[in-house]
Amino acid sequence: MTLTERKQRLIDTLKRFPSARIMVVGDVMADHYIWGEVERISPEAPVPVVHVRREETLLGGAANVVSNLAALDARVELCSLVGLDAYGELIHEELRMHKVPTDGLIVNKKRKTILKTRVIAHGQQVVRVDWEDTTPIGSRLTRQLLAHIESRAGDLDAVIISDYGKGVINKALLDGLRTLMKTHNMIVAVDPKIQNMRHYHGFTTMTPNHHESGQALGLKLNNVDKEIHGAGRQILKRYRLQSLVITRGEEGMSLFENGAHVMDIPTVAKEVYDVTGAGDTVISALTCGLAVGASLHEAATIANFAAGIVIAEVGTASAPRTEVINVIRKAKDLK
Repeated sequence: MTLTERKQRLIDTLKRFPSARIMVVGDVMADHYIWGEVERISPEAPVPVVHVRREETLLGGAANVVSNLAALDARVELCSLVGLDAYGELIHEELRMHKVPTDGLIVNKKRKTILKTRVIAHGQQVVRVDWEDTTPIGSRLTRQLLAHIESRAGDLDAVIISDYGKGVINKALLDGLRTLMKTHNMIVAVDPKIQNMRHYHGFTTMTPNHHESGQALGLKLNNVDKEIHGAGRQILKRYRLQSLVITRGEEGMSLFENGAHVMDIPTVAKEVYDVTGAGDTVISALTCGLAVGASLHEAATIANFAAGIVIAEVGTASAPRTEVINVIRKAKDLK
């Protein structure tokens, strides 16, 4: 297949993304950015004084996955919870703006909406401040989330588990999702956190970075092909996955499937300014690709191009489908 034909095949896959029906399940948060300039050091302590120029609040955590899917024009839903507070309402408003249903977003009075504030000056993050409750959600809320997922499962192509380790994802929820996956023949893709790693077995695919891959096996991995390839094969077998994508930062990605050779995809990013949210972009584009019938390699290649767009920007960002198409159209090579 020629380069032109391969590029057209990826573009045709992206053109099918609006038919993908995907639900995101996981930890929702608000990403608050304060942008400013530093002109002096505080006389009170040896810290910079940031003169604020502007601020914005964006969808974060699992809600950033929703934002990425919306940018890719998928038909996206969310199942999670927020607090009865201003930031919970802001998340509702942002979802409505993206035309995402909010009936799967439970409002809980006892739990505050997670907020992460990042102060950025001259393109560099100065400090991050987190307000969060990471207490496990408990059986009642878990049942509520599963009931909503089950009510929608027949209309879904895929579920993304976006685990940020903030208490929403637990064994009971994952067990319930695994049952629904088999009953409804859904794709379930996992963006993992190490504390729940032992519960992720039996899903369609998982997208750990190379640090998380080492942690899953109790190893410290160097980001070199030999070690990554060996670890990936072990994870694929240990967790009984259909496939695995290990993201490797500047080294790109490594793809693993049962009965197939390992494939390495080099990064397409020319400049890396901020990796915030890049994992969300990868799992969003990857799952969209799988949901519309692409191979793992095709879906991961699209995800790689989408991530290259996102990490070239400061702050949580997403890659619009039209922009991904344009980048692929201009690509001089495909791995």
